[in-house]
Amino acid sequence: MNPDRRRIVLAAGLAPLAALAPGHALAQQVPMPVRDYTVLNPEQPVDTVGKVEVLEFFWYGCPHCYNLQPFIEKWVKTLPEDAVLRQVPAIFNERWARDAATFYTFEALGVLARVHRPFFDAIHRDRLKTDDPAALTAWLGKQGIEVKKFDDAAKSFGVQSKVRRAAQLTRAYRIEGTPTLAVQGHYTISAEQGGSQAGMLATADHLIGLARKSLAGRK
Repeated sequence: MNPDRRRIVLAAGLAPLAALAPGHALAQQVPMPVRDYTVLNPEQPVDTVGKVEVLEFFWYGCPHCYNLQPFIEKWVKTLPEDAVLRQVPAIFNERWARDAATFYTFEALGVLARVHRPFFDAIHRDRLKTDDPAALTAWLGKQGIEVKKFDDAAKSFGVQSKVRRAAQLTRAYRIEGTPTLAVQGHYTISAEQGGSQAGMLATADHLIGLARKSLAGRK
């Protein structure tokens, strides 16, 4: 993708995105290919067996990803038992790769559930600069995270392997901006296509239903 176009998408992808209530007319429309979602060809393999896999491609520095998080947190609680959400940090450059490593380091240390939202808050509400080592160290300390353990985990083979995998997924799913949702390796929903937080998630619900029927047909 043209780098200038990517910057425009990242800056304005959700500029018109309003926090619409689930009952809003836009959330009730039947989603249509191209207009509301993209059908991937070729279809991508998924890591979750026996369930519909939804990926949320995000970046900690993306304000629209931050605004989507409260909706994601509520929505994930409504997912049927045969669907699962996996968060994937999108990677376009070295800075995004560093933030992806932070995400997977939180996961490796077993603190992701506790600090994921506060880290978003620190960046967008408190203006934390994640590329400022001193500021990041101070923030980690406030969260009770030992800096040496964090640094060691960030450099570990396990974390770095997941960062490389996230970069591969970003390319394979042809992600052009964040946030983007992907369903069962076959569909993607961009911020522009979703039109609103509620719109993105309503489309994801619809695609989960389509993916469920497809899985049932393969059994």
